[in-house]
Amino acid sequence: MKTLWNNSDSQADAPQVLAFDVFGTVVDWHSGIAREVQALRPSVDGGSFALAWRAGYQPTMQRVRSGELGWTRLDELHRLILDGILKDFGLDDLSEAQKQHLNKAWHRLDPWSDVVAGLTRLKTRHTLCTLSNGNIGLLTNMAKRAGLPWDCVLSAEVFRAYKPDPATYLGVAQTFDLAPAQVMLVAAHQDDLAAARACGLQTAYIERAFEFGRAQPKDVSPNPANTRHARDFLALADQLGC
Repeated sequence: MKTLWNNSDSQADAPQVLAFDVFGTVVDWHSGIAREVQALRPSVDGGSFALAWRAGYQPTMQRVRSGELGWTRLDELHRLILDGILKDFGLDDLSEAQKQHLNKAWHRLDPWSDVVAGLTRLKTRHTLCTLSNGNIGLLTNMAKRAGLPWDCVLSAEVFRAYKPDPATYLGVAQTFDLAPAQVMLVAAHQDDLAAARACGLQTAYIERAFEFGRAQPKDVSPNPANTRHARDFLALADQLGC
């Protein structure tokens, strides 16, 4: 597979641990959430609902970062956001059981088509872990359902801090007793990667042009500040010799 970008001609040391952002990078949240809400109520615009739910993600986590809320797991934050948008989509008549089921939709997201094969190859030479704002139960349920071959599930819940708090990125290195430069964050979000670089991690950008749906393609242009730039996990495995 063609290498799209490789900023490693200076041969930075190969990372020992690859830490993966999850929502958008590993799993397709937009399609998954749209599918789940339409299964409950076919008349709802699933794509718009998914975008509205995701739009509350950063503002709600900021309430935790600022101290307005004490430490709160992402499952509970997702429920706060959900309760705030149900009426807008004519879903305020859902039963409590239906609301709980819908809130767990984030546990049931499907991986992008390259993910399982790519992770399996990457695992042959690297330790793989999550570094997600998702809570441990969510990430474990997701991995079990989707067959994601993590060596370790790390979460903001472990560090009691949400990305981009440095405690998350540095926490991965500390967990494995490594220098930050021996860890590479793999993500489809340039802001996440920038925060990781500021902590001394290597970074790999993965193109997920349709993270927000095919009607809203993302700019996936290379940023030379990243250690690697790859189309998908299979291309990253090619670059890392896996």
